[in-house]
Amino acid sequence: MYARSWSTPSAEGSVGRPSFVTDHGLWDAEQLAAAERVEAALDGVDLVRVAFGDPHGLARSKTLTVQAFRSVLRNGMNFSPGPFLFDTGHAVAVDFLGDHGIGVDEIAGAGNFILVPDPLTFQVLPGRGPRTAWVIGDEYLRDGTPHPLSGRAALRRVLRRYADQGLAPVIGLEVEWYLTRRLDDEPGNQGNGFGLQGQAPRVTAVNAGYQFNLDAAYDTVAPLTDQLAMQLLKLGLPLRSMEHESGPGQVETTFSPMSALDVADAMLLFRTYTKRFCARRGYHASFMSQPLLDAADPSGWHLNQSVVESATGRNVFSAEGLSGGLSPQGKAYAEGLLAWARELCLLSVPTINGYRRLAAEHALAPTRVGWSFEDRTAMLRVVGSGAGAHIENRMGEPCANSYLNIAAQLFAGLDGITAAPATGASGPSAGSEPGDGPGQVVPQSLGEALDAFRAGRAEQVLGAPLAACLAKLKESELSRFEAWCVQAAPAPGRVTEWEQREYFGAY
Repeated sequence: MYARSWSTPSAEGSVGRPSFVTDHGLWDAEQLAAAERVEAALDGVDLVRVAFGDPHGLARSKTLTVQAFRSVLRNGMNFSPGPFLFDTGHAVAVDFLGDHGIGVDEIAGAGNFILVPDPLTFQVLPGRGPRTAWVIGDEYLRDGTPHPLSGRAALRRVLRRYADQGLAPVIGLEVEWYLTRRLDDEPGNQGNGFGLQGQAPRVTAVNAGYQFNLDAAYDTVAPLTDQLAMQLLKLGLPLRSMEHESGPGQVETTFSPMSALDVADAMLLFRTYTKRFCARRGYHASFMSQPLLDAADPSGWHLNQSVVESATGRNVFSAEGLSGGLSPQGKAYAEGLLAWARELCLLSVPTINGYRRLAAEHALAPTRVGWSFEDRTAMLRVVGSGAGAHIENRMGEPCANSYLNIAAQLFAGLDGITAAPATGASGPSAGSEPGDGPGQVVPQSLGEALDAFRAGRAEQVLGAPLAACLAKLKESELSRFEAWCVQAAPAPGRVTEWEQREYFGAY
């Protein structure tokens, strides 16, 4: 990842000291070497924020003194399972006092798990004030096994399947989000509680929007986004561009391709740091797909995917020597994505609000379960050729859990590759969409996606406990929304105040 470019300072070795990490053999040689560098760097740090991505894709963290972190680095720290148990509105969705029904004994009584920092993700955050570092942790049970509810562990399992095939995924990010200006500093806590979200941040638009990629429109956000870009580069993130999209203050941020785990970690850091950076300057950044703002155009998360041979770096999607399109392996990967699309949609579009973007009134919505060249209404778009050939999946919403979204994509694609014959057609010709068929559209609501998820094969990707946990979290979220609709009778097709309260601030 971005931290791996560090030079190695001299430091007294501590590889062999007894710890939770060494007792259970949790780190490889690269992580052990990185831990030595982290320990040497701690003299220049005041505080360390230890974080992990919860099932909703939000960063949960504790801020430690450096003295405390020196022990936590190799021994881990206790962390409450609350983020696994609460839905998006902080309502208890998993009964940790009774029969929780997800097959993880440690959840009973809300017992702690162990969060172990991954030294490869250690970063010193740029900015004034106390010198604060950020590091992402892996969740473990007390016996040293990966926590069954960990999204990062689920992605690692998928990546091991690629490694067994001598393959490595390469992922590029395109993320849309909204920049708005805060109107006040009210915390929005009135009426808040477990399952009761207070008033969303009060904001105003930074421009009128609807002049796509207009330089003058970007200039209205540039005083903030240009500074943000410099900070992201200081973090070592491979930033490519900041662009103004259609909506008022709608920004698209793109990054150069990275390895899959690095991308998931980078997405978690990018969203978290962007919200922090904007908030400290009187602005609000939100990755909610369609905020309750006048003339808001929904935001998406485009996931660009290719696969290379680990030994040679050759892009296996490349159709060099064939008649264009994708190679047989690339076509098989795309067919795998299509075959799993409906039952894994919940992992790419996990909120009630995210499905508004997939509605028919949005002309460029990726609603068709199909693939094509350069057609933005298809779920999959084949982009580039030769060594640069890749598949863009346009279905995701920008607040999706990065580990689960990427794991789902990669699992489905590899399933297509391993199930397909070694030879075959080179992909679709222009204008054709293999995989399309009557009624083949992506789910149009969270309820429809949840039904497909429960009836499908998600356990193969996530394991039974995490699949069951996610179903409970989404059932709780959906039931609260439906109960609110009975009382409020919202206008059909319009973003509701419930959605704004539920997602706009947190995401």
